Amino acid sequence: MSPSDVSSSSSTVTKALSAEKIILSGICALILTLGIARFAYTPLLPIMQSQAGLTYVSGGLLAAVNYGGYMTGVVLAMLITRPKSRFYAYRIGLVLGVLSTVGMALSTDVFVWGIMRYLAGLASAAGVLLSSGLILHHLIRLGKRPQLGLHFSGLGLGTVVSGLTVILTVHSLIWSGQWVVLGIVGLMFLFPAWFWLPAPVVESTSAKPVALIKRKIMEPWTLWMILAYFCGGFGFVVGVTFIVAFLVELPQLTGQGGWVWVVVGIAAAPSTFLWDRVALRTDNYIALMLAYALQGVAMILPAISDVVLVNMIAAALFGATYVGVVSLTLTIVGQRYSDNPSPAMARITFGYGIAQIFAPAMTGYLAELTNSYSSSFVISGLVMLLGVGLLWKAKRCSEAGNVTAV
Repeated sequence: MSPSDVSSSSSTVTKALSAEKIILSGICALILTLGIARFAYTPLLPIMQSQAGLTYVSGGLLAAVNYGGYMTGVVLAMLITRPKSRFYAYRIGLVLGVLSTVGMALSTDVFVWGIMRYLAGLASAAGVLLSSGLILHHLIRLGKRPQLGLHFSGLGLGTVVSGLTVILTVHSLIWSGQWVVLGIVGLMFLFPAWFWLPAPVVESTSAKPVALIKRKIMEPWTLWMILAYFCGGFGFVVGVTFIVAFLVELPQLTGQGGWVWVVVGIAAAPSTFLWDRVALRTDNYIALMLAYALQGVAMILPAISDVVLVNMIAAALFGATYVGVVSLTLTIVGQRYSDNPSPAMARITFGYGIAQIFAPAMTGYLAELTNSYSSSFVISGLVMLLGVGLLWKAKRCSEAGNVTAV
C-alpha cells in the first residue's frame, strides 16, 4: 500500500469520528484532568483545613507540589515529539487524573497528599497541552477553524462539576468521602475523553501544504510570550487555588465555598465564546491583553473591599478571564506553529508552570504571616497588569515578523 493510500485510509477513520465528538472528547478531558483532578482542591481546601488539620503553609506547599507536577508534564510534553507518543501520554494522563483524585482520600499524611497532588499536576498538563495539540491537529485535518475556545469551555464546566459535587456532598460526607465521589465522577468523563479522540494521523512529507512556514521555536517573540505567560500563571494559580479560601473569610460567605467555586465555573464556561468573539472583532493579542487586565482587577477587588457583592463579582470576573487567558494564548501559539503545535505550546507554558510552583508557596507563607490572603491577591493583580505590557512587546515582535533564532 502506498503512503497516499495509508493517508487516505487514516483520513477516513478520522472523519468517521465527527469534529463535534472530537471537541467533546477534549472538553471531557479538561473536566477530568483540570476541573476535578486539579481544581477540586480549591473548594476542598477550607474543608480540609477545618476537618483534616491542613495549615496555611501546608495548603500552599501542596498547591506548589501540584504545579510542580504540572511543570514536569510541560517538560515531558516538550520532550515527547512523536505524535503517537503524545497520544499515549494523553491517555496515561486521563488515568492519572482519576487515580490521583481518589488517592487523596487514602491518607492524612501530607507526604502522601503531596504525591497525589504531583500526579494530578502531571494529569493536568496532559489535559491542557497534549489534548489541545491533538484537538488542533484534527480540526485542521477536518478543514475546521483552528480555534480552541469551545475546547477550553471544559475548564469552566469542570469548575462547575467539582463545585457542585462538593456542595452536594458537604453535609453527608467528610473530606475523604468527597474526594472518592469526585474520583467516581471523573471516571465518567474518562470514557468519552478516551474513545472519542482518535490517534493523530502522521502525514507523508508530500502531503504537507507547500505554503506552510516552519518557524524556529526559540525566537524573541517566544521569550516575550514566556514572560507574559509567567504573569498569567502567577495570577491564575493564586486565584484558582485560594479564591475560595480567601472569600470565605467574609462572615457572610462562611461555609459557602462550594457556591463561590460554582460562580467561578458558571462565569468561566461560556467565557471562551466571548473571548473568541472579542478576538474576531479585534485580534488575539488585544483580546488577550484585555483578559489580563480584567483578571488583574478581579484579583485586587477582594483585597480592597469586604462587600459581598463586590467579592462575588470579582469571583465571576476571575472565572470569565482565566480560561480566556489559556485559550487565547494557546490559540496564538498553535496558529504560529501550526506544523507541530504541542512542543511550542509546552515551551510557552514553561513560564506559566514556573509561576505556579513559586506563587502558591509564597501565598501560603504570606497568609501564615498576615492571617489573610489579601496581600497575595494584590501582588497577583499587579503581576497580571505587568503581563499586559509584556504581551504588547510580543505583539510588536509578531508584527515586525521577527523570526531570528536566539
